Amino acid sequence: MKLITEELLDMVTAQAKENPRLRMNHNFHATMDAPIHRLLNALEPGTYLPPHRHTDKEETYLVLRGSLLAFFYDEEGNVTEKVRLNPSEGKYGLEIPPCTWHSIIALESGTVIFEIKKGPYQPLPPEDLAPWAPLPSDGEGVEAFMKRMSEF
Repeated sequence: MKLITEELLDMVTAQAKENPRLRMNHNFHATMDAPIHRLLNALEPGTYLPPHRHTDKEETYLVLRGSLLAFFYDEEGNVTEKVRLNPSEGKYGLEIPPCTWHSIIALESGTVIFEIKKGPYQPLPPEDLAPWAPLPSDGEGVEAFMKRMSEF
């Protein structure tokens, strides 16, 4: 049995706070080759998940605690949909269709999502990272992008 408890959420959150990327996964799937990936993703404010897409899979996010903003974009980087997910407001999660540019921004410390997507894991090819968004190595660009999206 793999049980999701407050202690597990606290542990993954503590790891995210110590990680320079301000996020941490806790995988429930046994290997990266598993056909379905199920994981906790602890996200701290300030973590940058570059806008991206998956051409061959949908993703499902369920917010277990905390809150986040989820964005969908068109091919030019214009926001087409935005939603605030927060269980205390009755908005628990979403499914992201294949080929959809998307990103999320954590709004609260301790935010943890349960994520489900098709495996196996493969790094995103360059064409599936949004060309209109800053690279993670561009500190100033990332800061400006995150600020703009948080105010959107």
